[in-house]
Amino acid sequence: MPFPFKELIERLTAFYKSDIPVIARIATTGKRDPFLVLIGCLLSLRTKDETTEKAMERLMNRARTPDELLSIPTEEVEKLIYPVGFYKVKARLIKEVSRIIIEKHRRATPDSMEELLAIKGVGRKTANIVITEGFGGLGIAVDTHVHRISNRLGAVRTKTPHETENVLREILPQEYWRVYNPLLVTHGRRTCTPLSPFCSRCPAADLCARVGVARSR
Repeated sequence: MPFPFKELIERLTAFYKSDIPVIARIATTGKRDPFLVLIGCLLSLRTKDETTEKAMERLMNRARTPDELLSIPTEEVEKLIYPVGFYKVKARLIKEVSRIIIEKHRRATPDSMEELLAIKGVGRKTANIVITEGFGGLGIAVDTHVHRISNRLGAVRTKTPHETENVLREILPQEYWRVYNPLLVTHGRRTCTPLSPFCSRCPAADLCARVGVARSR
């Protein structure tokens, strides 16, 4: 039987309502600016949403374009984004990304997977988020939450996030591609945690195969 994605999406949407990941909020605040979404994604790696959001607020008050960001001294960028994880490395990275966009893409953030992946520091998850949140296009961003929960549900049987993305592109209706990542990320942080998930309060418990769940709450 095909996995009931429609029922899953409807239940999670109703359950979490406006509780969405930081990048989706940045996209809204930035009026769907692909560059700001890209920078937000890079800062969010290994960093809590709350920290990323505050860092992006400080950064956007100082710079909102590749030219503006590149003009800021690296030391100042470090102070603006602190305490995101690896803030010194990320300060240099987002300045380099800005330079590449200026020199190779005429100051316009690229909208294709191939061009985005060619930018230093941009992986498939980030590229998909830029395409979906930044440009409103089709993509499925698969991070550890999406990979883990999709397998736990029994919707896929995969070993890597990239493999999960490929399978989801085949079985997940396109109308759910953009919302799948934000919903599962929130679900993974609030309810379907890696260890001992809160199955007793999960709105989709009866849809879940509980693959690999040894204990739950």
